[in-house]
This record gives sequence, C-alpha cells and structure tokens, in this order.
Amino acid sequence: MLRRNRLAAAVSAAVGISALTAIPQMASAQGEEMLEEVVVTGSRIQRANLVSASPVTQVDAEEFKFQGVTRVEDLMAKLPQVYSNQNSGQANGATGTATLNLRNLGDERTLVLVNGRRMPAGSPLQGGIGADINQIPGTLIQRVEVLTGGSSATYGSDAVAGVVNFIMQDDFEGVQFDYQFSQYNHGNDDSSLQRIVTDAGYPVADGSKTGGDIQDWSLIMGGNFDNGRGNVTMYATYRDVEAITQADRDYSGCAHNADSTGCFGSGTIPDGRVTDFGVLEEGFDFKVAGSEFVPRDGTTYNYGPLNYFQRPDERYTAGAFGRYEINEHVETYTELMFMDDRSVSQIAPSGAFFVTNTLACGNPLLSDQQFDALCGQFGLTEDDVQTAYLGRRNVEGGPRQQDLRHTSFRGVFGARGEINDTWSYDVYGMYAEVSMENTYLNDLSTTKVTRALDAVEDADGNVVCQSVVDGSDPNCVPWNIFTTGAVTQDQLDYLVLPLFARGTTDQTVYSGYVAGNLGDYGWNLPTADSGIQVAFGAEYREENLDFNPDSGFRSGDGAGQGGATGPVSGGYDVTEFFGEISIPVLEGKAFAEELIVDLSYRYSDYSTDQTTDTYGIRAGWAINQGVKVRGSFQRAVRAANIQELFLPQGFNLFDMDVDPCGGATPLRSAADCARSGVTAAQYGRVPNNPAGQYNFLQGGNPDLAPEEADTYSLGVVWTPEFVDGLSMSVDWYSIEIEKGISNLDPNFILNECLDGNDSQCALVKRGNAGDLWIGSDVNNSGNVIALNDNLAVEEVEGWDVVVDYSLDIGDMGTLAFSNTLSLITKWDEAELKGAPTTDCKGNWGSSCGYPTPETRNNLRATWLTPWNVTGTVMWRYISEVEDLQGNIDLDSINYFDVAGIWDVFDDTASIRLGVNNVLDEAPPVGGSAAGPSVQGNGNVFPGLYDALGRYWYVGVTVGF
Repeated sequence: MLRRNRLAAAVSAAVGISALTAIPQMASAQGEEMLEEVVVTGSRIQRANLVSASPVTQVDAEEFKFQGVTRVEDLMAKLPQVYSNQNSGQANGATGTATLNLRNLGDERTLVLVNGRRMPAGSPLQGGIGADINQIPGTLIQRVEVLTGGSSATYGSDAVAGVVNFIMQDDFEGVQFDYQFSQYNHGNDDSSLQRIVTDAGYPVADGSKTGGDIQDWSLIMGGNFDNGRGNVTMYATYRDVEAITQADRDYSGCAHNADSTGCFGSGTIPDGRVTDFGVLEEGFDFKVAGSEFVPRDGTTYNYGPLNYFQRPDERYTAGAFGRYEINEHVETYTELMFMDDRSVSQIAPSGAFFVTNTLACGNPLLSDQQFDALCGQFGLTEDDVQTAYLGRRNVEGGPRQQDLRHTSFRGVFGARGEINDTWSYDVYGMYAEVSMENTYLNDLSTTKVTRALDAVEDADGNVVCQSVVDGSDPNCVPWNIFTTGAVTQDQLDYLVLPLFARGTTDQTVYSGYVAGNLGDYGWNLPTADSGIQVAFGAEYREENLDFNPDSGFRSGDGAGQGGATGPVSGGYDVTEFFGEISIPVLEGKAFAEELIVDLSYRYSDYSTDQTTDTYGIRAGWAINQGVKVRGSFQRAVRAANIQELFLPQGFNLFDMDVDPCGGATPLRSAADCARSGVTAAQYGRVPNNPAGQYNFLQGGNPDLAPEEADTYSLGVVWTPEFVDGLSMSVDWYSIEIEKGISNLDPNFILNECLDGNDSQCALVKRGNAGDLWIGSDVNNSGNVIALNDNLAVEEVEGWDVVVDYSLDIGDMGTLAFSNTLSLITKWDEAELKGAPTTDCKGNWGSSCGYPTPETRNNLRATWLTPWNVTGTVMWRYISEVEDLQGNIDLDSINYFDVAGIWDVFDDTASIRLGVNNVLDEAPPVGGSAAGPSVQGNGNVFPGLYDALGRYWYVGVTVGF
C-alpha cells in the first residue's frame, strides 16, 4: 500500500492541487473506475464532470508528513490563502484554540467542516467565533479542501470568505502507530537587535537556543466486517508541547518601541513608582531605592521575556468513524470525536497599575525622606493627601498564567443511500459541545491593592490597614512597597486574586436532502446527453453559548485584566430550506465538450427575527480536454454570532502609542482636544498610559442584521496535451462585504472627533484627569464607546495560480513540481459606509491591523526515487508588507523546507525526517504595533511567519 501510493501522494500532496484537474488526470492514469461520482466541497450534487465550477484547493495527507507538523494549524497557516489569528504562538489574549481565517477576512467569516458538516464554535472565550481545529486529529485526515469565496447557499451562514473542509479516513483497515519528535532551534546572532535590548539595560538571548519539544503519538485501528458491508475506524492521539519564552529569542528580548529602535518598557516597575503624571504644576516621578524616593530617570520594566512564545500544551483526542450498509437503500454512518486540550498562557507579573490616584502623607510606611519628597516640599503635612499614582510590579508573585482547558465532543448519526436508480438521500443529526475551564493565576485584586496601600497606625502603634481599623476588611495586610525587599508572603497572600471562568458552547443540527438525476425522466436539454441534476433539502440548527466568569472577573477587580469580563449567555436557532440544480447545457460540441450551469438557493429564518436569502450561479465550460473555463457569483451572508448579539457592555483595551491630547506637549491643539472633552485646565496635563493601552467600551447588539457579501470568481484550467503531466489553473476572485458586523476602531472614533466630526465626539468619554485609561469603572473612567453595529465595508480581490507538473526521469524515478501563488490586487476597508477607504493590500498597522501581504507563493519539488525514498524541497515566499503608521515595514522573506520519507518496508513501516526554515530566517520585526490586539506576539506575527526559527522533526509510522 505505501509503495503503490507513492506517485499519487508525491504529486497530489504538493500544496495547491486543484480538485477539478485531479479528476480527469487520475482517471486517465488509473482507469475508468476513477470517474465515479464524488461530492466536491461547495456543492451537494455528486458529479464526475470534466470541469468543476468551483476553484477548490486540495491538500492531501502526505503534505502533513512532508511538513512534519503535529498541529493542523501549522500546516494550514502555510497555505497562501490562509491566515491564523488564534494559534500556539499567542500569549496575551490567547484563547487556547487554533482557528482559520481565509483571505484575512476574519475567523468568523470562515466556515470549517468535517466531512461536509459543521464544526462547533471553538471556545466560549471567543463568543462563538471560529472552530478550534485542535479537535481534528492530523493523522486521520485524508485530504483538506479549501474553497475561497462565498458558499452560504450550500452551507448556510459564515461561509463568506470561504470553506475549509477536512475529509477524514473512514475506511481504514489494519493497525497503524505513528510517533514524531520535533523541536525548534534559532541562532541568536543579530547584533543590531541585541543592541536594542542591551542598550536598555536588559539581558538578551545570545547564541543557539534549542527547545520547545513536541512529541506526538497516534494510534489508528480499523477494519471491515460483514463481508465488507461495514467498517469501523478508531483513533487515539496524544500530544505534548513544551513552552518557549520570549527570552529565548533576540528579536523578542524586550517589547520594542514603534519603530524597533529601542525597548518599550512598562512604567509599572518592580522598584515601585510614584508619580503625578504631570497633573501638578511642579510634578514628580520617583522610584523606590532602599527606603528613599529617587528620580525614576526613565526606569522601565522589561515585561516581554517571561511571555510565552509557544504555549505549553497537552492534548488527548479519541474517536471513531463507522458505516454499515443495511441494504441497498440504507447505509448508516456515525462520527464520534472527543478532545481534551489544556494550554497555559503566560505573561509578565501583575501589579498595581496606577489604580490609585492619592497617597496619604501620613502613611506610616513612608520614611522621613519619602515624606519630604512627596509632601513636605509641596507644603503638605501628615494630615494631607497628595495626588499620586502608584505603579508597582508584583515580581515576587511570579508571572500571570491563564490555564485554559477545552473538552469537546462531536457526534454525528446519519443514514444515506439510493432510493432508486434516480434518487438518493442523506439525512443526519449532529450534536457538538465544547466545555471550557479558564483559571487565571497570580493576578492582584484592585480593591485589596487600594486597601493595602492605605496604611495607618492603630492604637498600639502597629502599622495596619485603615480597613482593619474601621472593620471593613479585618484581613487586610499593608503592602510595603516603599522599602526595597519589604514585601512578604503574608502581603502577597492577601493581594493575590485567582480568577475563574467556566463556559460551554453547543451546537445541534438536523439536516437532510435528496438528490436526483432528472435525465431519467427525459429532463435534459436537446444540446446535452446528460440529464439535469437536482438536490434539495432542509436544515435546522441551534447554537448556544454560556460563559460564566466569577465575581472577580465580572467586577473588573483583577488588576491586570484591563477591565471587567462580563458573562455571556444566549442562543438562537435557524430553520433553512435549500436547493441546487445542475444543468448540462452543451456536451460533445465543437468548442464545447461540456458546459454546465449550476444554480443554488437557501432561505434562512432566524429566531432573532432575521431572515436571509442566499443564492448563487456557477458555470463550468470545458472547451476541450485541455482548456476549461469556470465562473461563479454567490450572495453570501453571515448572521451575528452569540457574542456579537449578547455580549454585555464592558471595557476592553486598544493600542495607541500616546493620546493625541496627552502629555505636556499634546499632538493636537487645545481646540481639537476640547471637542473630545479635555478642559483648558487639563490641556497639557492629560496623562498618557505608560503601556500604550486605553479603554474602549464594547458590547453586543441584539438587533444586528446579517452582513452580506457578493463574491465573484472567474478562472481557466489548462492541461495541454503536448506537455504530458502539466496542469495549470488561474482564478480571479472578488469578495465585497456590506453591513459588516464590527465595532468602530476606537482610534478612528477619537481621530474623527478631533478632526471635527461631532457625532463621534459623543463616543469619547474623558476621565477625571482628562484621560482615557485610568480605572475600570464604566460609569466614571475615561473610555471610547465602540459597540457592535452593521458598519464595515470591505472589498477583496485577487488571483490564485496553481501549476502542477510531473516528469518521468526513467530509471531515476519521477520528479513532481507544484506551485501555488496567491496575489492580492485589492483589499479595501472602510469603518462605515461613506467613511474614507483604507488600502490594506500589502499593508499592516493602523486600521488594517494584521499584515496582508500582496504576494504569497509556495513551490514544492518532489523526487520519487526508485529506492523507496521520497525527497522534497519547498520554497515559501511572503512579500514585503508596509506599515501604514510609517514606523517599520515587514521585509519580504523566503523560507526553504526539506524532508525525506523512507519506506523501510513497503507496506508496514516508514521513517520521515525534515527541517523547515532550513536557513533559520528570523521573522520580520514589527515593533510595539505587533501586539496582542492584532494577533502579534514578541514584536512579530506568529500566525504568518515562522516565529521561532528552524524546526526539525523525525517520525516513524508502523502499520500492519
């Protein structure tokens, strides 16, 4: 089996093979039996046509071995059409899941299927956005089909950017064991990057660093029974991933500033900082040294090195796929999938992030020198209170860790078969549930920080909290951050606030359709021999989400959380009716060997009082055996998910280097800032957030309408007879989205206000100091209001080019080449209709956020030797991406991967080894803008680039 399939695997496993070209090529090479009808992603009609109207990119199982990946996300992220927002490289803001994002249009607009049926929402933390592909066992994948462009008429909501369909093995026979070990290595030798860190006084990684070990075990067992009428395929896998911290790479030795010329440290420092942030006319900015206040002199804390660059992860999966043919009319089938995955995210220690704005001059923990510096020099007595913001990093308590565990189950039970020679059917019921446990460790309580800093002497002269004296909190322990080394375990035990959240998502689907060939009734056009084919059916789907954070999360009392985390509970259901018709228009004519037109329609009625109509038309024209043309139009929709509908209002954070009205020398005029709520007395004294993070008010909207998209495609496939083994497809696509569900970018709102748009000024709420960041009280703290609405307008156009070529080299075997090119020619977005349009093609930053390279290309060359060895080399290219903020562009990059597979025994064992990113190319550095709000980490973008350097692996497969 292994030996016989090597040629097909070597040719088709190369990334990018098109499903429409695969069918006739394989039929020609392997016999007429390959022309049996199949279902291709994007349609429910079985066909054996020479041409498919849908451009489907296919990745076969062998590609997983060539890439040596154990995480499905890692392989998918390398496809030129695919982007990755949530992945193993996320730390701050991680959900513990892995999601897919076609065309960079968002996880929520990419529909993920298994065997043509939906995956459930990945995590309650995501609010119903994006399927977690950690649930999919890589060793059981037969192939992956990627259809870009709308397909809502076939699959319903969410298929705006496209569909990713994982086709699983369900007919395995025998036993197969697979083990792989892999790890990362990087040579830290970039002296310019190292100098940035050392000049800031921080340690930096130097020399070769190896780690992040990944071990993956899998077992597959299967067999036929009852004379081949049935089959059961079972699997079990285990994966263990070790952590890598940002301290292990020189490009992440510190959080860079905007243009990556220096470190951007946090003003919340381990020494302890006391400052007025420029509020007072004669201000101060101290740090603690011994028992004194001394000038801070720019001292910052390097919060980057402790952050995880690769999260530790432990995953178990198990399941079974079964089918049994009861008779010629009924075949039952089932899919059972279970996953338990635990991942830990780690970021820098929590602390007092300037949550208090006063300090009593009579605080008994202050030394005489500190009293004089803070109060005495300003003419204040021990009975007075000074305006002072306190920042103190809790390095004694260790880094913050978010322990994320997801347990999921997905069950499908169905029946399919032939009603008669004309009609067939497929009906199924499906239930899926994801349970999440979120435990947040080592954060501090804002309430307790405030109480612990309010120290007094009791009647016996002991230093205690005021809350102990007045009885409001008898357990309070004063936090002595005014003397170096004075923090005790008792103080930490009082301040630390563990946070807990639990939640579930569940999905129920009942679906069925019938399909028939009306040609059996004489329903065919006179210009075609084949009959008209139809499929029609109905579907009911229910989605529910319950996210239940504890009181600490809900109140926003976690000092390092950036605001309150509210509960979300809600659900909706939808009843749908759909149909497809495939009409052969011409067959066997001059210049029209085959011309087929497909029509599709779906009506959806949501329990949220929304209805939608989606429809499409596709055409495939085989001019002859060598030239085929295809085109399509699809009206796609995406209904609001549960988070977008029901998320309670609460604070989140957005990145902004400085408030345009902040600091002693604001970037905007007094008149501009007055429009946003800055008073004349505040102008020039508005404090900037040292971390560059500001509050915005987010929340759901139960009246959201579905967003709409018109998607177009036009392509040609060329398989010239005069060049044996060559096929080429060129496809143009366009996706136009209106009424996009989103919140306005808080930066956009603020700048529109400053530019004179009074309607946006109503959404800017300044705090007591004219700020937009101090505190977490939604009623009193400064913030920008940015609630969900039908606002965004986006338009994406581009080209996909796939070239496959195989060459017989005689006694030396076969060479196979495959090249997949994705070229974006337009990626425009507007915050709302009528607003200025931003060109995101080849750009990143500002409102574009995540990078959108203009060109991505993968070229694989494979040598199928006559010695049971397959060798392969892959070149991956990502073009330059320019920074819209004008700070730092992301250079173009080339990656080279090599791999080899040796079939030790033809049918029983193989060994594989390989190296990805052979030359150990470091990822392009984006500076502070490459932060968690745009799915960056460690100054880079792990979902787009090889963030950890060189990756090597060795694996073995044994079967019998």
